Amino acid sequence: VGRPRVRQAWPGCCGHAGRLPAGGGCLASHVCHPAGADDPTPPSNACTGHIQDPASQRLTWNKSPKSVLVIKKMRDASLLQPFKELCTHLMESNMIVYVEKKVLEDPAIASDESFGAVKKKFCTFREDYDDISNQIDFIICLGGDGTLLYASSLFQGSVPPVMAFHLGSLGFLTPFSFENFQSQVTQVIEGNAAVVLRSRLKVRVVKELQGKKTAVHNGLGENGSRAAGLDMDVGKQAMQYQVLNEVVIDRGPSSYLSNVDVYLDGHLITTVQGDGVIVSTPTGSTAYAAAAGASMIHPNVPAIMITPICPHSLSFRPIVVPAGVELKIMLSPEARNTAWVSFDGRKRQEIRHGDSISITTSCYPLPSICVRDPVSDWFESLAQCLHWNVRKKQAHFEEEEEVEEG
Repeated sequence: VGRPRVRQAWPGCCGHAGRLPAGGGCLASHVCHPAGADDPTPPSNACTGHIQDPASQRLTWNKSPKSVLVIKKMRDASLLQPFKELCTHLMESNMIVYVEKKVLEDPAIASDESFGAVKKKFCTFREDYDDISNQIDFIICLGGDGTLLYASSLFQGSVPPVMAFHLGSLGFLTPFSFENFQSQVTQVIEGNAAVVLRSRLKVRVVKELQGKKTAVHNGLGENGSRAAGLDMDVGKQAMQYQVLNEVVIDRGPSSYLSNVDVYLDGHLITTVQGDGVIVSTPTGSTAYAAAAGASMIHPNVPAIMITPICPHSLSFRPIVVPAGVELKIMLSPEARNTAWVSFDGRKRQEIRHGDSISITTSCYPLPSICVRDPVSDWFESLAQCLHWNVRKKQAHFEEEEEVEEG
């Protein structure tokens, strides 16, 4: 069986299972399930009366992983040595190592003769040209949070487990330290690791083709594959994206207020008048949404956040809605200008009258490997990266003062 796919989840299980690779090769698969669960089969009764502890979710390989994708932060000379050490170690462990072609085109790597023997063994690919979605067992990221977002964008269907090393500037989503990478990688390969399933958003953008009545294929299909199609209505173009952090709709370069209508399951719930609106996952709640005043939500919480950006209303507070609802965002008929949308900071494009953005929870989460467990890692990141609730401790009363007051 090959890289995992997502099936319908039930309480206490992540919903991951193996699938056959397109090429028929024998790759590893994994199943994430609560520790101690001998049978991952869902119970016939949907209501079990038990809430699963998120800290007990573990990574288990059906077969030993054979292939790994290494993602390195670009234009950072300090990562060259860790990258070489990691790749050498993986190949000595008989792993098939995939890297993006442009990584090996870095002059510092291309001119390194001592690294030549390792370079010849790499499997390379090019973003937007080569489909490696069925070839990878797990992913290792070297860099900051952006490397994890980039890894998510490469897999528009199910995502292999991701092990992220903190070698960037922030590191909220990259919990591993590189000092002891050999033992940590070995633990993951042996299946001795906790995971957190980071939910993603499935976003469908439907645009009216300006001045055209014929369909033009573009974007991604319902199954996450490339070159998928169009809206059923003639003259409309549909594109689909998987988003890990957030979808941002803003006013772009216009000086006018953004004016967009927000629908939930077909019902108009509000009109956003301001700089824009952020629709985020719990993972994205500590990113742009946090800067805009939203609450920070643990990634195990099934939710979607709606956060206005500088709303022209004193009562417009961020809200949290259940995962699985369908949001639809369109320009209001009264809007004086167009809007702009981006997905995890990428694929930025203009939204005009008649266009729509549909957002719901994706059935393809990103399994992120933990250093300890999902709860401990999250609070560690809050403290170390965002300095959450850091202040000087209040001094206690001296004993003499307490006696006098008594």
